[in-house]
Amino acid sequence: MSEPLRTALVVEIPEADAAVGGLRAELDPFATLGVPAHVTILFPFAPAPVVSGLLAEVQQALDAAAAFTCEFVTTRWFDDRVVWLAPADPAPFLDLTARMAAAFPAYPPDGGMFAEVVPHLTVGVDAPLAALQEAERTVVTHLPVRSRVSAVSLLVEQPDRRWRRASTFRLTEPGSTERSHRAGPGPETRVHS
Repeated sequence: MSEPLRTALVVEIPEADAAVGGLRAELDPFATLGVPAHVTILFPFAPAPVVSGLLAEVQQALDAAAAFTCEFVTTRWFDDRVVWLAPADPAPFLDLTARMAAAFPAYPPDGGMFAEVVPHLTVGVDAPLAALQEAERTVVTHLPVRSRVSAVSLLVEQPDRRWRRASTFRLTEPGSTERSHRAGPGPETRVHS
C-alpha cells in the first residue's frame, strides 16, 4: 500500500516568478512538480484523506489573520545546499505558522525537525553549488520582489506526484468588516485519498 498523499499550507508569491521562475524550474525539483513560488506556512500538513475534513478549521484559524504586503530584498543560504529569498519582515509569515501550529498541534512545522521556523522562498535546492551560486547572482538583480499576501493556499500532492491547489483561505483585509465565504475546494483540483 502506498503512503497517503501529502499536503501543505503555503503563501503563493506569484510576483516572484519573474525573478525566480526559470531558476526554480532548473534548481528546485518541487517546481517541476507544479509547486508555485511560495513561502511555506505548514508542511507536512494532514494527509490527503484527512485534509478535506479540516477545511473549516483552517479557515477558522485564519479568520483573525490580516492580509499584508511583503518584500523580499536579499538572498540567504541553508548551508551550501539551499539558496532562498528572505522576507524583509518574517513576522507575518511566522504569525500564520504559529496560528496553524496552534490549531493543528499534530502537524508541527517541518514535522518538528527544526527548532526554528525560517520563512523563505526557495530558489534552488540540492543542485551543484556553482549552479546555486550563479542563481543567486542572477536573482539579486531582480530584487526587491514585493507581494500582497491575501490568502493561504492548500496544496495537495496528486497520485502522479504533481501538486495542485485544492483550496484557498482568504485573510482579512485591514479595515474590512465583511466576512466572506473563504474556504472550500478550488476549481483546480480535488483532494484525493
